[in-house]
Amino acid sequence: MNLVGAFAASVSKHPDKHALFWGDTHFTYRDLWARSERISLELQEQFELKSGDRVGIWLRNCPEFIPSLFAILRCGAVVVPINNFLKPDEVNYILGDAGIDVLVTDSEIGVHFPVLKAARPTLQLYQTVAMTSASSKGESVLDSKEHQAEITESRLAVLIYTSGTTGRPKGAMLSHGNLLHNVESCRIVLRTVEEDRIAVLLPLFHSYMLTVGVLLPLLVGGSIVLVKSINPVRSALQELLSHEATLLPGIPQFYRSMVQAPIQPPLPLRLCISGSAPLPGQVLQDFEAKFGIPLIEGYGLSEASPVVTKNPLNGTRKPGSIGLPIPNVEVTIQDETGRHLEPDQIGELCVRGGNVMLGYWNQPEETAKVMRDGWLLTGDIGYRDVDGYFFITDRKKDMLLVNGINVYPREIEEILYQFPGVKEAAVIGKPDIRRGEQPIAFVAANDGASLEEKAVQQFVRKKLADYKVPRKVIIVPALPRNATGKILKTALRQVRVSV
Repeated sequence: MNLVGAFAASVSKHPDKHALFWGDTHFTYRDLWARSERISLELQEQFELKSGDRVGIWLRNCPEFIPSLFAILRCGAVVVPINNFLKPDEVNYILGDAGIDVLVTDSEIGVHFPVLKAARPTLQLYQTVAMTSASSKGESVLDSKEHQAEITESRLAVLIYTSGTTGRPKGAMLSHGNLLHNVESCRIVLRTVEEDRIAVLLPLFHSYMLTVGVLLPLLVGGSIVLVKSINPVRSALQELLSHEATLLPGIPQFYRSMVQAPIQPPLPLRLCISGSAPLPGQVLQDFEAKFGIPLIEGYGLSEASPVVTKNPLNGTRKPGSIGLPIPNVEVTIQDETGRHLEPDQIGELCVRGGNVMLGYWNQPEETAKVMRDGWLLTGDIGYRDVDGYFFITDRKKDMLLVNGINVYPREIEEILYQFPGVKEAAVIGKPDIRRGEQPIAFVAANDGASLEEKAVQQFVRKKLADYKVPRKVIIVPALPRNATGKILKTALRQVRVSV
């Protein structure tokens, strides 16, 4: 079995069922399959795409993302979803690292193509065309098997680029089997059925949305409610109501906004899931008190396809806990030697199962750092209690979560050091009620140089995605350091900063 075959099974069973809702438009399983077939043929004919080639998808949330995903897989090629908030320089690194020569995008994002082409002359552009509803009614459903590559479960399906502590993104290699394993585990733990309609608010390039927002509903024969915009929250909720979404994966900030929004129950949702950042206990309490809908917290990472744990739908749900391992996935707490620790002992969260990645693309040394005796070392610190529930207490990685997206201080710091007059720089995160965290930069100037906050911010904004730009740049005489010269970020975190 592979992802294409699993999707084909749903198409055969539900050809005329609504698979995707997009505003006032809807698309059937037949529509999505026919469009994926058309794109697949064009990719092969125009670019001689072959098995194993990496193809980038650089699109905002839109219906075209989904058939493009399956079209690439039908060719036996590898999908590389690209963060649509990134700037061309950031995208160029991914294109070069993954060896991408074909990029799927639209006319809006495609304006950046000349800049990308200048850095990567072999790059070719495939521009999507907006889908219209009921475009394939009456067409045969599964009529082009000769164009589908023979794909085994062990074949690489997706490269998800996730930032590392060095500031350089790494491509987590997820196989067809990895993703199928995680979809099945999520199906069981979330009790997903054909009648479910899963709301997609978060970016489709994110590994969580790829698995839970796209693959899960389509492979169980359900439906996707792709929300056009989450701003304002009231508008997004209206879309969920009009399309009767039953399951909502989101981030804590959205649930906080739902509590504050002038809406009242009942809602069609049967279950809400919070991930990507810790869920404050008060938000959980207020949400369930207002709506009467279970809000369960979970945990995952791209390297694990990505879901690892969930609080149980029925049974004890512990506020502040990331829950229990999902079916067919093992989780332990280990010390630095690999010794498995007892309940309430603090150590590193480690994962083992069919959902764990094949490794990092072309980075065997980095892979070796996070794999030990078959266990994936997550870099997150925590413990499990006597009931087997896991808790995260700290992050081993020097990482921020801005709107649920990983941001690594080192990447921002390297850009700050490029600004004329900057002698030293350090970036930390500060809690933010809307975004979860915000990057805050501390910079010191060279002797005789002067720095202005807005100028520094504008410089960073030209180089990095907007969400990575420091909310504040604090000019200091010097950064605090320990006896060995290492910058003391713990001291910087104690500085009172209003964000």
